[in-house]
Amino acid sequence: MLDVNKSKPLVRVENLVKYYPIRGGILMKEVAAVKAVDNVSLSIQQGETLGLVGESGCGKSTLGRAILRLEEPTSGHVFFQDQAIQKLEPEAMRRLRKKMQIIFQDPFSSLNPRKSISQIIGEPLLVHGMRSRIQRDRQVVEILKTVGLGKEHMRRYPHQFSGGQRQRIGIARAIALKPEFIVCDEAVSALDVSIQAQVINLLKDLQEKFNLTYLFISHDLHVVEYISDRVAVMYLGKIIEFAESIELYKNPLHPYTIALLSSSPMPDPNFQNKTKPLTGDVPSPINPPSGCRFHTRCPKRQDICSQKEPEFLEHEKGHFAACFFI
Repeated sequence: MLDVNKSKPLVRVENLVKYYPIRGGILMKEVAAVKAVDNVSLSIQQGETLGLVGESGCGKSTLGRAILRLEEPTSGHVFFQDQAIQKLEPEAMRRLRKKMQIIFQDPFSSLNPRKSISQIIGEPLLVHGMRSRIQRDRQVVEILKTVGLGKEHMRRYPHQFSGGQRQRIGIARAIALKPEFIVCDEAVSALDVSIQAQVINLLKDLQEKFNLTYLFISHDLHVVEYISDRVAVMYLGKIIEFAESIELYKNPLHPYTIALLSSSPMPDPNFQNKTKPLTGDVPSPINPPSGCRFHTRCPKRQDICSQKEPEFLEHEKGHFAACFFI
């Protein structure tokens, strides 16, 4: 279990698997499966931000959605405050959702264009028992102020806002029920760089104010470095490296993490990147390589890499990686 802190984690994931069946033939039998998340275990402490990085299609968003049961896992367990959420009945799961929310990637398509902002933010309050419209509107005004918007925005519709403002509305909806855990699924990737900084700082301020816990999913390594306490690196459905943020960026161990960091542009005209770029395409998650899933693109690969899957071991205190040649 990836947990270097002795206190009990807020969220704990054990051997989580999510496969999407591929059906074919006259009887539409399952002929294959997309192995989006394959045996992932991790833990997230109360009040921390866990960054989750990797190339597009590696399973980051699927993992976040499976933790919230927006996608039903194929197997494995998710615990929230030591409560196994897979076993919860629909009504119990609905009550638990007050504590677990998500901020979606696209700030436009995630908002209902036919509803006003007061309806969008007020709907979770209505669903969870706040019947008084006056009381809901009063609460919506307070939430809007918290995310940097005003009372005058309540009666407007999503198309009347900029991308950054729409994402603030998405954040407002996520914090409306005062959750403890929020999955930020590429929450700033659709925004301009200057707006990204504003939204990231807003997320940090909200975390400090409400003691929020984040799973921050992104492919922007600089953003993840800035906001995260710990970072997990994902490749083809598996976690291949996990460490404190400072440690991982200063001393990456896995060849994939090294290549990923070296591919990120540096704002220094005199910087010379001496790491060779990755070659080849990402293998298909329908038929991932045997052994180490990265061996088809790894500069350190040897015969054992294609024959045996490396163990996920702690090589330094709190720094885990799955590679034979560390």
